[in-house]
Amino acid sequence: MLQLHRDLMKYSTQPGGSWKAASNGIEEVRADGSRFIRFMPTAPHLTPDAMTDLHRNFAAALAAGVHDPLVLIPLYVLDFLCIHPFADGNGRMSRLLSVLALYHQGYEVVRYISLERLIEATKESYYDTLHRASQGWHENRHDPMPWIDYWLSTLLGACREMESRIGELASDQGAKADIVVMAVDRMLGTFSISDVQAACPSVSRDWIKAVLDQLKKQGRIELVGRGRGARWRKLMPPAPEMGEPLA
Repeated sequence: MLQLHRDLMKYSTQPGGSWKAASNGIEEVRADGSRFIRFMPTAPHLTPDAMTDLHRNFAAALAAGVHDPLVLIPLYVLDFLCIHPFADGNGRMSRLLSVLALYHQGYEVVRYISLERLIEATKESYYDTLHRASQGWHENRHDPMPWIDYWLSTLLGACREMESRIGELASDQGAKADIVVMAVDRMLGTFSISDVQAACPSVSRDWIKAVLDQLKKQGRIELVGRGRGARWRKLMPPAPEMGEPLA
């Protein structure tokens, strides 16, 4: 944890890699410009033991398998933010820990969609739910549900964005495959991949190869020769059986 924080703060003016040495109450600024302490995190001298307990309890809960990791992870993050173990960078660390925990549980969507960006886009809800869920935390009388709901809705937003991107990619690839097939249909005699590429400048060479391989499997084209001089040739469709209507 300390090494991770040190790496996170490497390019910051604040040093990283050690627990906080002074109290770091979370302030809120009122409309009139005055400030008040919205939440007082764990005291500095209690922080090392609190972090040890947090990680031990989190690991034990995951190992027990009683509760879904998608409930345990936001609870872990909430406790981390309430402890607020570092002088600076706690929010960024919490989001990094969220990503690592999700990735370790097999939720790879966080490799492609930024939780940091989604949280930044909804930061008012982020702070509001964090504030509500942290009330009574020290006395273990807090209600974590607002935070869990927010955290899961953010993850759901990431999944939906990923689904949308995959759909767009599949649609784009399908359209490009059609372009290659139409180009092949127009080819006369034998032809090379370069010939197809010249006819389809918007399609990558790798994707053209993939489409040609698929057409080969379908029996629509065959490869003539080998190596750099290899060319492709269209195959005649099989003759219809007697009495079978022509296509």
